Amino acid sequence: MSQAAELNRRLAIADILAFEERPDGFVVAHITTRYATASIALQGAHVMSYQPAGHAPLIWLSKLAKFAPGKSIRGGVPVCWPWFGAHPDNTQFPGHGFARTVPWQLIDAGLLPDHRVRLEFELLQSETTRAQWPHASTVRNIVTVGPELEVELATTNTGAKPFELGQALHTYFEIGDIRKATLTGLEACEYIDKMDGGGRKSQQGAVNFTQETDRIYLATRGHCEIHDPVLGRRILITSTGSGSTVVWNPWTEKADKMGDFGPDGHLGMVCVETANAADDVIQLAPGATHCMTAQYRSIKM
Repeated sequence: MSQAAELNRRLAIADILAFEERPDGFVVAHITTRYATASIALQGAHVMSYQPAGHAPLIWLSKLAKFAPGKSIRGGVPVCWPWFGAHPDNTQFPGHGFARTVPWQLIDAGLLPDHRVRLEFELLQSETTRAQWPHASTVRNIVTVGPELEVELATTNTGAKPFELGQALHTYFEIGDIRKATLTGLEACEYIDKMDGGGRKSQQGAVNFTQETDRIYLATRGHCEIHDPVLGRRILITSTGSGSTVVWNPWTEKADKMGDFGPDGHLGMVCVETANAADDVIQLAPGATHCMTAQYRSIKM
């Protein structure tokens, strides 16, 4: 029995939750509720799409996204774990960790009393992951699909020693035109400007986009909004357990070099990432669990 068939046997909900094995081998959960539709790949526990009823898609997925075992998907909600950016000691390890490119197990799925659908994934450990992350730990990604999309990343230190944890939900939001969008809620926050040699600056007013943007905002307040006049909506982003907010758009030259954005693909997306990075990494004590949550809601203007 295929993995998708087994999941359908155990966890499918008629007309609401079904599992598909794609020709490329990816197993994907498809969710349809009165509130929204969504799809989640088991590789990386990666939310690929989310569209609230009556709204444009909230989550952006590149039309040229590649689906291959061990490769990250361009778009959606990649999980960066257990470090953000380059590994602090070993440049051979993948940027942003391995969680987004390895299999996860769906351990539970169900319909909540309010008709939201909740899916709980756990990262499957292997010799490869343990070689990169020798700390005894578990990580679960809990995705709830309703009027808003909620993603919770829960890490437990199951060992006897503390460890340092970096992480992010590298969320790609769909917007009408990046050149006309603004981001509010980060005013007066200090940020690391990776486009200026890692210099530290203070945000003055709303964030506007006129060129490649790659910033780590520090000690953020857990609330920001994308204002999108082209699609006529605001995207409200709220978070808990997160100290940082990462803002990224590759702009034309870098997007063209990446090869999986497509012509002008960068104009229709922006990444606003709920994170614990740079100064805001987590020191996780033995036996402790850290939960980082993000909730995304589309509000018509």
